[in-house]
Amino acid sequence: MSSEGRKRRAGRGGRKRRAGRRSEHERAAREHSAGGVVVRGEEVIVIIPTRRASDGSKVLALPKGHIDPGETELQAATREVREETGVVAEPVRELGESRYWYRRDGQTIPKSVLFFLFDYVEGDTEDHDDEVEQARWMPLEEAERELSHAAEREMVQRAAAYLEETRKDR
Repeated sequence: MSSEGRKRRAGRGGRKRRAGRRSEHERAAREHSAGGVVVRGEEVIVIIPTRRASDGSKVLALPKGHIDPGETELQAATREVREETGVVAEPVRELGESRYWYRRDGQTIPKSVLFFLFDYVEGDTEDHDDEVEQARWMPLEEAERELSHAAEREMVQRAAAYLEETRKDR
């Protein structure tokens, strides 16, 4: 390769990193969680966690949490749904994974969450744990617009599309 070609290639993407060196994002351990989209008819359960966004605002979210040692992703999602919403729900299918970064204590943390679709079985949203300020039912269409994070809005959209498709098949 000519020296001109090497200069052009080195210029793409800015500064070259030495082999074996990783960025701050690559060095951080990825957190992996599991969560659920719990539906009852045309409604979905949403939560307001006690932990606020970095700017101090309330977050409207789906139930999710860390996977405990020895748990599968589905077991963790089922447990988190029960703890954070107060309801028992039956898993239907996997919806997909969301990946994002967040800041905690000045560190950038990569995170992935595997979401599952659940059918409501029983229980009361007032029976949630102390990590949640409020759990409540919301129309699916409203949740598609109002959830704080785009990745969670996408999971509700996927759930709604699946439910619509299964209704057509009946």
